[in-house]
Amino acid sequence: MSLQATATWREIQQQPDLWDTWSRSSALREARDWIASLAVKEIWFCGAGSSAYIGDIVVAGLEGVLNQRLRAIPTTDLVSRPQPYMPTKALVIHFGRSGDSAESLGLLDVLDVLSPETPRLHVTCNPQGTLATRPPKVWPDPNIRESPFKVLVLPEAAHDAGFAMTSSFTTMLLTALALVAPEGPGPLAGLSRQLRDLLPLYEAGVAAARTPERMVFLGTGGLAFAARESALKVMELAAGAIPCLWDSTLGFRHGPKSFVQGATDIVLYLSPERHPSRYEADLAEELRAQFPESRVTTVGPGGDIDVPMPDGAEWGAALVVPFAQMLAATLSDRLGCKVDNPFEGKNTLSRVVQGVRLHKVT
Repeated sequence: MSLQATATWREIQQQPDLWDTWSRSSALREARDWIASLAVKEIWFCGAGSSAYIGDIVVAGLEGVLNQRLRAIPTTDLVSRPQPYMPTKALVIHFGRSGDSAESLGLLDVLDVLSPETPRLHVTCNPQGTLATRPPKVWPDPNIRESPFKVLVLPEAAHDAGFAMTSSFTTMLLTALALVAPEGPGPLAGLSRQLRDLLPLYEAGVAAARTPERMVFLGTGGLAFAARESALKVMELAAGAIPCLWDSTLGFRHGPKSFVQGATDIVLYLSPERHPSRYEADLAEELRAQFPESRVTTVGPGGDIDVPMPDGAEWGAALVVPFAQMLAATLSDRLGCKVDNPFEGKNTLSRVVQGVRLHKVT
């Protein structure tokens, strides 16, 4: 099967259309109004793996901007060690592509037992999944004007069939921002048009890229966590054959730079903000001088791949991650992996995480 015929490639390419469709959703606006009606003082963004990085990006970009306190807490942390976090009056926004991972189910159990009155919003791509279909065990009083429980299901196309989260990740990220950011859903249509223009540039860039021995992704603020998602995409789709590291722009010098050896390629995401961009320019210059065997590519405003961004890097994260998605799929294909399921027949990793035994919450 050619790369272009895979579900993963199709799901990468569909993102502009998907975002444009979702930007007009009344359900998205209703969920935003519902959050405002709760008047909570704290919001948690929860998920596992890529779904957890959504919260990291949002919190890095919006902490201090809103009246509420924002926290990104992975479901993997909440399920394995729930007592320090519970009970809570925070709104828990729970992300899951399938809505059926063990940690998704485990967090529902944790909340039912330890914090049953916690308001919840389930954001998922699968209308048949547990997140979409399982309400709290303690059902809200029907006389309450606004129920403290809501489900937001993304368009069917966002339920990626490929192993790696691609359009599901970016669409859930933009959903999170549209729900809580001051701009609301307004930027989605413009970002859709922008990505549509960027995808051919990305495709040309990854076609010219070599197959490296290792990769590093770097960024500042929310773009550091976009780097984390990017590193994961390459490792996943290359079935571990290309080890990857991620870090913040300034954090990278504090030991992790030792990862760079031989043909290690480095992608540095550039911030639209003036102050962090100075540090990024310094690092790019340093890395090119110190590691001549490496290829350093800057992606962002004024970069080697020029990606103009809104003022908030958290929105720009959705524009640069598709570059890494396309690169990951291309490298996977070159290495002879099955792009839609690189671990087929190995019984080690699966599209929906398996093998987690949930233990009773007490």
